Amino acid sequence: MLEKPQPFVQPDTVFSVTDASALLKNVVETAFPRIRVRGELSQITRATSGHMYMTIKDAGAAISVIIWRGTPVPFKLEDGLEVIITGRFTTYPARSNYQIIVSEIEMAGVGAILKMLEERKRKLAAEGLFDQARKKPLPRLPQRIGVVTSPTGAAFQDIQNRLRERFPVTVVLYPATVQGTTAAAEVAAGIEYFNRAKNVDVIIVARGGGALEDLLPFSEEIVVRAAAASEIPLISGVGHEPDWMLIDYAADVRAPTPTGAAEMVVPTKLSLIQELDNLWHRLSNNFTTRLTNARARVESIVVKNPKQLVMEQQQRLDDISRTLNVIINGKIVAARGRMDAVAAFPNILQNKMMVMTQGLNHLGQMLNSLSYKSVLSRGYAIVRDEKNQIISRADGARPASIEFADGVVKV
Repeated sequence: MLEKPQPFVQPDTVFSVTDASALLKNVVETAFPRIRVRGELSQITRATSGHMYMTIKDAGAAISVIIWRGTPVPFKLEDGLEVIITGRFTTYPARSNYQIIVSEIEMAGVGAILKMLEERKRKLAAEGLFDQARKKPLPRLPQRIGVVTSPTGAAFQDIQNRLRERFPVTVVLYPATVQGTTAAAEVAAGIEYFNRAKNVDVIIVARGGGALEDLLPFSEEIVVRAAAASEIPLISGVGHEPDWMLIDYAADVRAPTPTGAAEMVVPTKLSLIQELDNLWHRLSNNFTTRLTNARARVESIVVKNPKQLVMEQQQRLDDISRTLNVIINGKIVAARGRMDAVAAFPNILQNKMMVMTQGLNHLGQMLNSLSYKSVLSRGYAIVRDEKNQIISRADGARPASIEFADGVVKV
């Protein structure tokens, strides 16, 4: 139970409103120079000045809260979020109310943190920042490795020791705090620095284990977006095996620990030697097989007697000669036949002319026999009208000319 303070103002003393307010303000600020309050946020507003005003409440009461511009806020404030605020009590005489000026704010309880992380994860996943298609392969044998972590932390020492044990490489450190309100901005700046400088082959973002609240900087949007935008392959080695931060989803590879990240990025000397031995054995076996096959092909070649080769070629020439004789004789016979046909052409032409002459004579005779002239020669005549049309009837006839066998008489 809180002790009830003893009154120090005389009951009969009369104060002005301003003096009473100033006295109350001094009492409150003196009695509560630092206080931590747990509750649920509501009525969050941000003024144009950058200050934030809100209320922290529980089932029985509510207190006004102010966060001045520039005060570090490591996560997004939302209505209904349960937090623990650290600050000092003061009063606002113009409205006769009391309030807490916040110096620090943190989430209250793992449940609230996990809820916030899950909502942020869904949002970033919807933007495609965690898509598998964005993942880049790690280099086989990197020469320079960039590490973003605290230079004094155990994570950096573990990475260096494991790299020395496995395969010596150059390590470039970007020092960054890995806990607190500035950690997220510093880690993101380290990732962006290596991408601008392009002085390393792969990046490791590392931090040792800790409470969920301590690992929150590695789930901030600024860090996740920097990891997703990295053009250099990036390994996330934050916390221990069960710890999953949002940077793990955006990184190209997620390592269970900082030491695991070092093991992923370079092979051991022994594994390289073994790989070279296996490669040598495969090359040696392949060369031996090729050599054996070549020897078998050489041994299968049968070298013939030169005299036999000459005889075979002569036989081929004889075959070709016989074939050519047959072809040439055939072409000669065909040519002779065409020449004979050409020689007989005048006789054929003369016969054709005689047949055509006889045909013409016959047609001339038929024409004479069928011509109306022969009829006129037997005493007949043709009467025509003015239009030179033949008149065949006496009814209504108007003769204009009469044609006889030897001429035409006009009427």
